Amino acid sequence: MRRTWSIAETNETWAACRRDASAALAASAAALAALAASAAAPVIESRTALGAPEGSPPSLSTHWLTAEGRCNLDYMNAEEQLRAWFTGRLPEGWFADRPHIVLDREEITIIGTLPPLTVAQGLPDLERTAAAEGYVERFREETRERRVEIAREAEHRFRRKVSWGVVVDGETVMFTTLSVPVMTRLRQSERQVLDTLVAAGVARSRSDALAWCVRLVGKHTDTWLADLRDALQHVDRVRAEGPGLVD
Repeated sequence: MRRTWSIAETNETWAACRRDASAALAASAAALAALAASAAAPVIESRTALGAPEGSPPSLSTHWLTAEGRCNLDYMNAEEQLRAWFTGRLPEGWFADRPHIVLDREEITIIGTLPPLTVAQGLPDLERTAAAEGYVERFREETRERRVEIAREAEHRFRRKVSWGVVVDGETVMFTTLSVPVMTRLRQSERQVLDTLVAAGVARSRSDALAWCVRLVGKHTDTWLADLRDALQHVDRVRAEGPGLVD
């Protein structure tokens, strides 16, 4: 037989449910507070271990950061740390000045300017070009073992492949480069552009045609791309100085 609940019983049941829900929420809040306190503890301990006065509030003047702030700055400073490491690791005398370092998620490219080849001065253009080619080959062979050693250390340290290149008489010569597959989706009109390049013999395949297009854009918009990279680096620096810091 089906039971009929009275109004009083119904109200009492709802009141018990609300009490249980309130107790559960209070327990969850307490657990979250304990978790937050345990997460903040290593930050306070690290400040004390590094010489910060015990009990002193963190501040920008002492450069004590929260865990989030340290992660932001570590990420944004990774490129500067990488460049500084190579500056100290590369032997003196290899290049005429500080090498140019280009990096992305997969590869680090080191391009250094070789010291002037004095014996080639005053030679005709063809002989100077041949002398420059021999100069590059000599540098490549004489530095091979050291470059391999440095590349292995860098790959272990930064988890990226290392490529090398030199600049001589204003010309850049790359020793090794890394080719990385990149997937993309193209609409029919965009695929037709690639097919036209293949049909015309400009490229052997769609992938070659796409790489050709990328090189063409990079060649004709080099200044714009450089300005864009500089702007992105500025955004990263501003973001690193943001909410991650403790007043």
